[in-house]
Order: sequence, then structure tokens, then C-alpha cells
Amino acid sequence: MKTKINEAIKHVLQQFGNKYFIGEALNKNKVIQDLDTYDKDLLEAFISDEILKSNFTIDIAGNLVLQTNKLIELFETDEYWQDSYTKYSKKIGLAAGGKFIDESTDVVLDFPYKDTVLKASMSKEDTDKGDLRPDEPFLNKVISKEEIDVLLDKKILVNARKYDENGVYEVGSFSEKDNLIIKGNNLLALHTLKERYARKVKLVYIDPPYNTGNDSFRYNDHFNHSTWLTFMKNRLDIVKDFMSQDGVIFVHCDNNEQSYLKVLMDEVFGHEQFIETITVVNNPRGRDYGGIANMHEFIHVYAKSKDDYNIYRITDLDKKFPYSDEISGYEIRELRNRNTAFHIDNRPNLHYPFYVNPNKELDNGFLELSLEPKEGFVEVYPAESMGIKTVWRWGKEKSLQNLNINVVGKAMSESGRYMIVEKYRNNSQMARSVWNDKSVNSERGTVHLRELFGKKVFSFPKPEDLLHRILSIATKENDLVLDFFMGSATTQAVSHKMNRKYIGIEQMDYLNEVSVPRLQKVIEGEQGGVSRHSDVNWQGGGSFVYAELMEKNRGFLTATINAKTQSELQQVFDFMLDEAEIDFRVDLEAVKDTLHELPFEDQKKTLFKIIDKNQLYYNYSEIDDANVRDLISDDDYSFNKHFYDDGSE
Repeated sequence: MKTKINEAIKHVLQQFGNKYFIGEALNKNKVIQDLDTYDKDLLEAFISDEILKSNFTIDIAGNLVLQTNKLIELFETDEYWQDSYTKYSKKIGLAAGGKFIDESTDVVLDFPYKDTVLKASMSKEDTDKGDLRPDEPFLNKVISKEEIDVLLDKKILVNARKYDENGVYEVGSFSEKDNLIIKGNNLLALHTLKERYARKVKLVYIDPPYNTGNDSFRYNDHFNHSTWLTFMKNRLDIVKDFMSQDGVIFVHCDNNEQSYLKVLMDEVFGHEQFIETITVVNNPRGRDYGGIANMHEFIHVYAKSKDDYNIYRITDLDKKFPYSDEISGYEIRELRNRNTAFHIDNRPNLHYPFYVNPNKELDNGFLELSLEPKEGFVEVYPAESMGIKTVWRWGKEKSLQNLNINVVGKAMSESGRYMIVEKYRNNSQMARSVWNDKSVNSERGTVHLRELFGKKVFSFPKPEDLLHRILSIATKENDLVLDFFMGSATTQAVSHKMNRKYIGIEQMDYLNEVSVPRLQKVIEGEQGGVSRHSDVNWQGGGSFVYAELMEKNRGFLTATINAKTQSELQQVFDFMLDEAEIDFRVDLEAVKDTLHELPFEDQKKTLFKIIDKNQLYYNYSEIDDANVRDLISDDDYSFNKHFYDDGSE
């Protein structure tokens, strides 16, 4: 790839004649040596070039400093002049200090092309037709910085509409209270949304492709594994900026990548921010192949900051209590603190008497208490343990507030003594690291969607109970939830029912065939999934806003795939010549002269290759260009202004 940067470097070095070249070959060692020794003429030449100045200098206290280390890294690679320059080795493993090691307390995950940006549309629409996949280069973060800036710029949003109880209608504004669904490539959509939602998301939940060998990661079989990791790293890097200081991220995965994903997440979020890996038994019967029937998947959980995050206790709605009164069900536990580290000498305020009335029973045979001595009442102190005078768990004031309500006396029939007990009404518990109850069985998600649509419309949807549990332990009402692998919209549906705000991102066409219709059914009050849970009691209502990244070249990719005849494909090519952004490296005249000589499928492959993959969507910076403005409705123009500029025109 002759990027602007490496062309600029070559131009600068050629100013020195043969000093940095041996014939036509670049003498990289000489360049590195002069950079390392701060050769004044070479440094001045680099700084004088505007492209190199903007990409390899920083301002420190008003002084321009050339980042020679970045330039040296660039020259040290053998692939400097190739399409996918990367300073990382084509070996996958753990590294510290740039070298592979077997053990270290501070490691990063190295894999081929880790320092690149991979759009990886992940769309079956892009991959189902054999080799008709976009010939997408990995865009290196150093060499192709200007290309990356264009790729990741904010995009124009079109077809904005709102869904609520009254139906669907176009909108020209956007509110912080609105739930948001975006159709488009999730990496580009995340960069589009970053400025608006930075540090506002309480929970990120994603269920990315598992890289099973049956999905879209087939760019290069030799680097299939690293491609998936690059794909994930690009997205984890950006989504970290969305998370609030007390935010958490849950990433669903299976055995294909979970171990490497764990180390990658250690690198992105910091191993000290790791909370837990949850094992989800989603298929109790197991998959009977591979020698051992696999029954489970994993969820890696990380915090933005473990000093600030909260993981809430979850409610066990099915818990059965042994006792009940007019307030609720309850179980009992001794009020005495059984930990002998706490005793009368260091907690004297917790050592005081209760007085039990053996002649007056309350509910369930428990006995009346007093904190003052009364005739006929029996004095009870915390029992001694191994000669140590123990104490109560509650102070006298709290005991008085709960007297004969949540703290009562109990006769010990076998000894004739009395015990002071607490009525413990809590039906919540800390979330466990193994989820093996029926509610998280993946089959439940499939059954629910079949009930909603009358047929199977999606493969392997997550059950609503799974997301209900995650949202219960990670969020409270009105917290913001982000899922950028939206799929069938389970995350958004449960967020809607549980009164959480949400963002969903999906690029597949089933977004408008399954996901959005599902959310419409939620608004209408559908009663499947978690709707009837006592803590949900869903009755319908609410709304969400839908918008799409405005397609540019992506439309040509789709048209190329869908072309059925030579004539249709020629029409696509003719239109591309007038309207599409063509890769600047392409010799268009040669393509025009030879395209018709190729077999039909090879013609399609050629059109894929010549389309500029950095121009899949229109950038927001183009919105006031006359030619672009003509393509946008007034409502969409207004919507963009509100979304990005708070309504300024």
C-alpha cells in the first residue's frame, strides 16, 4: 500500500541522493542509525514535510519534538513497504519488552497485526459468496494514520425514525433520554457515537462471533486466530472509552478463543480490573462430539475501575422460606456473633441483656422480648464460647427498633434455655461464578423467539433470563447499557423491560426483520421472556430511535454481490465509475480494458478489490457539501445537527 506516509518518507529520503539507498533498495540500517544519533539534516527533512510532521511530532511546551522512536519502529520491520505493515511478529504468544516469554508479572498479548485496525464487517452478506469478500487491508496505526482517521471519522446518520406506542415516524431531533439503535459496521458506529457517549455507559454486554471456523473470519487461514483477536482488540479499545468510572463489561465467548480473549482483556482493561469468569451451562445435554461433550460457555467480566464499580446482589424469586408472618417469609439466624474475635473486651456496647417472656408466644411459636427487666421475664446474655464472653451482632438501638418484629426469642427445648434470633428476610445473594439453572439454557431463547414470530428466525439467541441476571447484578434503573453485537436484540429487549437506557448496534439486514420488530413487540407489551417476573411486571410502553450510517461504497459492494447477469454487473461498474470512491492504487484504464475478458465471478472479485474500503459510509464532515446535502432529507439533516452539534445549524 503506497500510503501518503510511506510515499512522503520515500520522497524525503530521495532528497539525500544515494545516501539511504543501495540501488533501488532502501538502506534501512543507515536510516535507523541516523535517526538514533539525531542526524540534524535528516531530522530537519522529516519535520519539513507536512505529512510526516503531523504524524510523527508532538508539541511539548511550545517546542516541536520529532518522535524518532516511532520512525525507527517503522523502519525495523521487514514489511515496511507492504500493504499490512505491522511491527508485531507473525507468531501468537505472550510478550514482555517486545520479546516472547513463558512467564512474567506484566504481559501483553502479541499476535500478527495487533497494531492494526480491522473493520471486518462480519456480515454474512459479505462472506457467503465464497471469495467475494472485500479485499480489506489491515490499516496500520502508524503507516496508515491518515487513512485510519478518515475511516474512523463520525458518520452521517440517515433514515432516523422513532418507534413508540403510537407507531413509527421520522424525527429531526434526539434526546439524552432516547434509546438508540444504529444500523452499520459496529467499529465505525462506535467511533461515531464515542464523543456523545464517552464515560456514560454503566454496562457493556457483547456476544461476539466465536471464531468457530464456521463464521466470517476467513481472511487468511494462517492468521485466522490473530484476525479475530485484532478484530476484538479494535473494538475493546474504543468501548473502554464509553464506560463510566463505575462501569463494567461482560464479554460472552466459548472455548475457541476464551483463553486468549482473557489475556487480551487483561491488556486492554488491566489485569487488576478483572472481576470473574462466569461459566454458563447453556446446553445441559452437551454437544456429543470432540471426545468430551461441551455443555458451557464463558463470560469474562472486567471493571473500568474496581475501586468504583458495584456488583449488586441478585434476587432469588423462587426462594422458599421456612417461616412467614404478616410482613413476608423469613428464616432465622442467631443474633449472637459467633466470631470470637469480637467479645466483651473490644465490643462492650454489644454485650447487653434481652429479657424473654416464656409465657407469651408470637407467630410460629417465637417468644416476646423486652430490653428492660420485667416480672416473669428471663434474662439472656450472649452465650460464652470457650470461656470468651461473646457479643450480639446488633447494637441496643437497632435491637429496640426491631424488637418483636425482626428480633424474637426462641425456646431451646432440649436445654430449657433461650436463644435470641433474627428474622432474616433477605432473598438475595451474591452472584455465583457458575450459572447452571434452566433459565440460562440457550433453548429458551430459541423458543421465545419462535413464540414471538411463529417460526425460527434466529440461530442461538440468548435467553432473556440470562440478560436479566446480568442487568440485575450490574445496573440499576436508568443506567445506560451498550451492546454492539445486537443480534436478535435480547439485550435491548430486557433493558427496555427493566427500565434501563440502551444502545444497540447491528449491520445485518435481520436488524429490520427480527431485532426491530422484536422491540416493537416489547413496546406493545409482549409477555414472553422475563415480562412476568415479579421484579419486571412488563405492561408495554416506551420508545427507541433508529438510524443508519449513511452508506457510500458499501452500497456498491451489496450491488456487486446481488448482480445476477453480465448486464447487471456492467451497470454496477458504470455507476461506480461515476459515483464510487475507487482505491487510488487502481489502474482504472486497465480494469476497463480487461474486465470483460474475465469470468463472471472473477469480474465480481475485481470490483470488490477496486472499491475504497475506507469510504463505506459518508463522513459527517461532508454533510454540508452540496452534493451530499441533496441526498439527505431535511429531517435527517436536522437529526444530525441535534445529535452532533446540539441542534446548531
